[in-house]
Amino acid sequence: MRPTLVFDLDGTLVDTAPDLVDSLNECLVSRGLSPAEEKDIRHLAGHGARVMIQRAFEAQGKLDDLTDDALNALLERFIGHYEANIPGRSKPFPGAVESMKRFADEGWTLAVCTNKFESLATHLLEGLGIRTAFATVSGSDTFAFRKPDPRHLTETIAASGGDPKHSLMLGDSRTDIATAKAAAIPVVAVSFGYSDVPIAELQPERIIDHFDELTIAMADELLTPKQ
Repeated sequence: MRPTLVFDLDGTLVDTAPDLVDSLNECLVSRGLSPAEEKDIRHLAGHGARVMIQRAFEAQGKLDDLTDDALNALLERFIGHYEANIPGRSKPFPGAVESMKRFADEGWTLAVCTNKFESLATHLLEGLGIRTAFATVSGSDTFAFRKPDPRHLTETIAASGGDPKHSLMLGDSRTDIATAKAAAIPVVAVSFGYSDVPIAELQPERIIDHFDELTIAMADELLTPKQ
């Protein structure tokens, strides 16, 4: 059976923070608030639009103004702005595309498991010209469950024709690592993503600082049963 390498999307495979912050600022300015600086909000980019909006309002002392109706309206505005500008300034992290090719050339199946809506994830990957590299792209609305539910990961692998026992996860966040651990799948974490805590605290099997460090030898070692 071909082994499967499953990528998280935002903060792992693609640096989407610039566009997510642009969409957040579209929302903030529409409500008379100051735009957020990317450096201050970047670590929230993997938490979804709802959290980004809430934290930005809180940072400006306006959280009490954010009623449920207002939040829902801003979520629609955020997603509409984001979708209309895909792929925008988003781009794969350095070495990511080369790493994908390296694993594909060695017979690995590639897949994406993200908490982004499937349509947005597919739109982004198509805009970047790399969608066809992946057997499956599953988003938060693909199944009746999403990360950190381990079934999101295991069903993504199954849809790709793979087996969890011969699969590896690559992520950047608490959610990714918790999902992989719950599924009993080895997980490699990137240090350059959107984690709000030092990634080592989450105890992935390996941490990489650049995609060049994600080698076939490392992956094979992680999939070798422990004696």
